[in-house]
Amino acid sequence: MAASILIADDDAVARRLVENMVQKCGYETVVVDSGDAAIAALTAPDAPAIDGVILDLVMPGLDGMGVLAKMREAGLSVPVIVQTAHGGIDNVISAMRAGAADFVVKPVGLERLQVSLRNALNVSALKGELQRIRHSREGRLTFSDIITRAEAMAPVMRAAQKAANSSIPVLIEGESGVGKEMFARAIHGSGERKAKPFVAVNCGAIPDNLVESILFGHEKGAFTGATERHMGKFVEAHGGTLFLDEVSELPLTAQVKLLRALQEGAVEAVGGRKPVKVDVRIVSATNRKLLERVKQGHFREDLFYRLHVLPLTIPSLRARREDIPHLLRHFLARFAAEENRQIAGISGEAMAHLAQLDWPGNIRQLENAVYRAVVMSDGDQLGLSDFPLLASQPQPITEIPTAPLMLEPAATPSVVSGNEIPIAPLPAAGTLAMLTPTGEVRPLEDMENEIIRFAISHYRGQMSEVARRLKIGRSTLYRKLDEAGVPGHGGKSGEETH
Repeated sequence: MAASILIADDDAVARRLVENMVQKCGYETVVVDSGDAAIAALTAPDAPAIDGVILDLVMPGLDGMGVLAKMREAGLSVPVIVQTAHGGIDNVISAMRAGAADFVVKPVGLERLQVSLRNALNVSALKGELQRIRHSREGRLTFSDIITRAEAMAPVMRAAQKAANSSIPVLIEGESGVGKEMFARAIHGSGERKAKPFVAVNCGAIPDNLVESILFGHEKGAFTGATERHMGKFVEAHGGTLFLDEVSELPLTAQVKLLRALQEGAVEAVGGRKPVKVDVRIVSATNRKLLERVKQGHFREDLFYRLHVLPLTIPSLRARREDIPHLLRHFLARFAAEENRQIAGISGEAMAHLAQLDWPGNIRQLENAVYRAVVMSDGDQLGLSDFPLLASQPQPITEIPTAPLMLEPAATPSVVSGNEIPIAPLPAAGTLAMLTPTGEVRPLEDMENEIIRFAISHYRGQMSEVARRLKIGRSTLYRKLDEAGVPGHGGKSGEETH
């Protein structure tokens, strides 16, 4: 899914011209004809997410300056590019002071608008990354800091937001690298305990003989090497949240004591004489199916039901491919700034390939791939050659063979910014053969399959967009792909599961 740009202008002709240019730059558009409608589109609870705004300064009713003021009051950090037919210095200064990221004078050219949008979104992505890092360190991470637009994530986000307002135990399941700890931090940072400690423990990284000491503490002299008193993670997290990462790796002996601590709300240090009352909210996580561990005898059933009160399963990255462009934009902005590299974008070829890979390491793998590409790249744009470990992986979508009937290809730049994911055809796409080599009309099923493959290539593997443009349901699209035997399209292990 490409970045979404809100266009607010009362002039229908100017509005349509800007909309066409924004779409040519590769962005989705939301169009309104007044300042009040712009504010409604930005603040409505069920409104689509907006990544940037192109705002006319002179409009009847609520004008551009009024929109900027209301956005500031609402705490909205969406970058705004103002446009006006009057390019006086006073207007520019007022708009920039009111929070605008840039300004353009009507009628704006395509290249000028493209550069302005790219810069504004890059700066916004970098600010978002810095804010996310700061919030994580300060224990104030919230769900607004989680980068996602995928439909598969919507029910998970809703359930987690409800859970944040209580102390209900939450068990987060999901593959390694999907962001389980970030969800745990967001639950903590959105609840009543956000001012209290968030203590994370990687249960899989603790030696078996030290688990009890680290979790529950020990008294001085309790065992060889215990030269000082240690209060333990439960006491350290008192009043706040204790995050038990990879909880399935706890040894059975420690599971017994953990169950008792959860039941009684008290912990007893190794070598201690009496229990210490603690008030902690438990959020646990695992990259395994915990119920399977119970059946195998590696995890206590009674502890499982203590932790499994509210289960959340975070989808893998291959099941939420819509998020890949947005994650790439944020990672590219952050690493380019950290490494002091002037890298403004990523080629369309590389973007199409990255969006279709399975990413077994999920978000962590994607993040590391961008980091390596930024460090090793010699140019000012990332191409497929900057991802050598990924470029060798097969691209699941096959190319369309050339033949007589044109499918109305539109021209598209060969290179786009990392935040410009074009809804436009690949350079090589475009024709459909109607006849067989012997001169007979090809079977309808064959031509239908070819058209579907063309659409997937055309829309860079964005399956929701493919289904919408072909005017069929996503389940129908996946069924047709399965029948055609197209490998690696996401299928029922991907987007259709949500």
